[in-house]
Amino acid sequence: MISIPQIAAEELARRLDRGEPLYLLDVREPWEFATCAIPGSVNLPMGQVPARLDDIPADRPVVCICHHGIRSQQVAGYLHQQGLTQAENLAGGIDAWAEVVAPGMPRY
Repeated sequence: MISIPQIAAEELARRLDRGEPLYLLDVREPWEFATCAIPGSVNLPMGQVPARLDDIPADRPVVCICHHGIRSQQVAGYLHQQGLTQAENLAGGIDAWAEVVAPGMPRY
């Protein structure tokens, strides 16, 4: 079983502030992404990931994001199986981000 690295919202914010070249892959549905999103993230719904695997960069860490961290955990696991071993999961998802990093962000 693959152990997927987890990143806390606070750590993600620090890494973004440092300018690390992260690829923020938001795997929620478009309506969810339209409600709230981390600036710079790319929306690619979970069900489309296998067909669009070539759109995901392999040369930098990929941080997978969803609402609470369940779907993104599954996608990060899939990416690891496909050889994208720098994939990480945002623990607690966008909800944790809104709670800890961006308290004014809309929540659902």
